[in-house]
Amino acid sequence: MDVDLQKLAIVPARGGSKGVPRKNAKYVAGKPLIGRAVDTLSKSQSVDRTFVSTDDPEIASIAREHSAEVIERPPELSGDEASSESALLHGLKVIREEEEYRPDILVFVQCTSPLLTTNDVDGAIETFLSEDADVVFSATDFHGFLWRPTDDGSVTGINHDASERKRRQDRETQYMETGGVYVLDREGFEDAKHRFFGRVVPYEVPQERSMEIDRPVDLTIAEELLRSHTSERKADQLPIPVEALVLDFDGVFTDNKVHVRQDRTEMVVCHRGDGWGLSELQDRGLPIWVLSTEKNSVVQARCDKLGLPCMHGAEDKKALLQNWLSERDIDPAHVVFLGNDVNDQECLRLVGCGAVVADAHPKVKPFANLMLTTNGGNGAVRELTDLILHHNRKSQE
Repeated sequence: MDVDLQKLAIVPARGGSKGVPRKNAKYVAGKPLIGRAVDTLSKSQSVDRTFVSTDDPEIASIAREHSAEVIERPPELSGDEASSESALLHGLKVIREEEEYRPDILVFVQCTSPLLTTNDVDGAIETFLSEDADVVFSATDFHGFLWRPTDDGSVTGINHDASERKRRQDRETQYMETGGVYVLDREGFEDAKHRFFGRVVPYEVPQERSMEIDRPVDLTIAEELLRSHTSERKADQLPIPVEALVLDFDGVFTDNKVHVRQDRTEMVVCHRGDGWGLSELQDRGLPIWVLSTEKNSVVQARCDKLGLPCMHGAEDKKALLQNWLSERDIDPAHVVFLGNDVNDQECLRLVGCGAVVADAHPKVKPFANLMLTTNGGNGAVRELTDLILHHNRKSQE
């Protein structure tokens, strides 16, 4: 690979979207789509700089949080009819005028492909260089039979002869764009003003990583696929090192149920194994705090039993968490928070690893980096403490 070639990445991410409103800022598996795209590029061994082109202040803020540079896109290039090419050409023009910077290679990534990996980006660039290509695009093999409607209401085959039903292995190779990554010769692109020109070569990705977010249901599918890809590597979602653990109570220590006696007192059921895991972390000096919205003496009673400091009846959990961390000079990026419901959303977003129990409310799951396999009240806390213990031991080796 020619390390002297300058490689610049641009991620177009406007605020509007018809199919999925505010799509580029939507959370999937713990990260907004735009943040996930930037993180994928930031880990690349090939990309020198990453820019996000946007008209939207929230997207710009997220992009900067994930260490991207931002190009402010004008309104005339931000409507439904604006093409990605127009945003890329504008971005290159801005960078050239402001810095006199002309990269050799333009890497165009769309944040609507959340399963794109850093290896895919580097692999596409390597293909561009080794194949002497003008354009490389991510693609997956396609074996479907396509049809188009005719004027009389019937259909006719597009990529096949309907009278000859060939087996999959006997058909010619065809590719479908995934929309994930395009690697372009920058000068050729500025001349052509279109993403396809000159010698075009595909970079193959497996079908399980080829999906593109176009409909609301695609967010749910992407969530499940990303969770399944990381289920065997849960500990990888934890910060290095973990410096504090903060936990919700109801639905985390408990199964979110409450038993009400005739005298109007309440009773909940907790998992004894959770206490053992927490005591192991306490013995190692890890700060632990229970932060609960529910105002109930049972929360205090259980925390007293476990020797845990707690705050119950919390109305603004995020503000309280920020104060608690600030008082102890703990970086939120090294904190794990475990929750289960929508009132935990802001805390999940604040910390380095937001975790939820397996039976967490569906609306909060997209904001979690880590989803446990155990339900609240059934040993979910123990599952997390075991992960942290193992993770911290490995990080110290």
